[in-house]
Amino acid sequence: MTSGRNRKNPRAPIALMTCESGRTFAETVARHLGQLLIPTTETWFACSEGKFEIGANVRGHDVYIFQSAAGPQDDKSIYDRFLMLLHAIEAAALSDAQYITAVLPYYPGSRQDKRKGRTREGISAGLFARLLQSAGVDRVLTVEIHNDAIAGMFNPTMAHLENIFLTRHLVRWLRQNNLVGEVVVSPDVGYLGRARAFAEELSANLAALSKERDYSKPNQVFHSTLIGEVLDRNILLVDDIIDTAGSVVSAIEELREQGARDINVACIHPILSGPAWHRLTKIHERAIKEGWKFQLVGTSVISHSDAPDWYNTFPLEPLVAQILEKINARGSVTGVHNE
Repeated sequence: MTSGRNRKNPRAPIALMTCESGRTFAETVARHLGQLLIPTTETWFACSEGKFEIGANVRGHDVYIFQSAAGPQDDKSIYDRFLMLLHAIEAAALSDAQYITAVLPYYPGSRQDKRKGRTREGISAGLFARLLQSAGVDRVLTVEIHNDAIAGMFNPTMAHLENIFLTRHLVRWLRQNNLVGEVVVSPDVGYLGRARAFAEELSANLAALSKERDYSKPNQVFHSTLIGEVLDRNILLVDDIIDTAGSVVSAIEELREQGARDINVACIHPILSGPAWHRLTKIHERAIKEGWKFQLVGTSVISHSDAPDWYNTFPLEPLVAQILEKINARGSVTGVHNE
């Protein structure tokens, strides 16, 4: 599936493989590329130790290893899945792969990218970068990472981070599915830059919420202050990560108090853990009772097979397949972002 002008100079024969937690996503990407996944065996022993074996020759290949670090697809933790990815990377390196890319759409520890004013804690985003490099990875392909500065945590002589930007592709899909709004709202000032990109693509107004958070307590937002005008407007609330949904529910409540009408929420990484579904279901029930509309959009980075009908999935696999094809053929990934 390589383009005519790049077919003469591919990096190496492409080889796709996956950790078990990333299998559904990997199989769909492989179908778009017209490839089969390399056979692999992931083993978990009774003591919870794991290992990864590759069942075919990958010597001299351009290897892409998929892993879904977050999501409800199995009973493994983010740390279990990340460690299995390290096993897979090392297995490929010891098998003399020419080049190894970890396809890790959700980068673990991306919200632990700095100390936030406290000195006696680690910086997990950097720790994970060092572990990936030590295992033998050459590139980590991720999606809309929480902080672009994490790319600087990789040693460029060993590996680098390739960040997929979704704005144009996601906006096009939101338009096609009538899931946009007259005002784009960022749930906090930290995401304002990305929200502005959505607003520009949609030719919409922009607003933001300023959150007051106690960082000593995870997933706790005490108060939000609106910056901008939402009265009698339909809203597109955008964010990169929804975990327990406390922040997004707080934002929706504030927007409704300020006179907003229908509210669509779009996020890149719909982790939706703990009380998230309960909280969001309550919002949907409130919307029905009060006569306004609520819809939630998440990408297929994290799959929720039993989601309700007000949850919409943006299929990311075709875009990832296109980017892998460009990387293997030494093409322009930036061009794909801007299409």
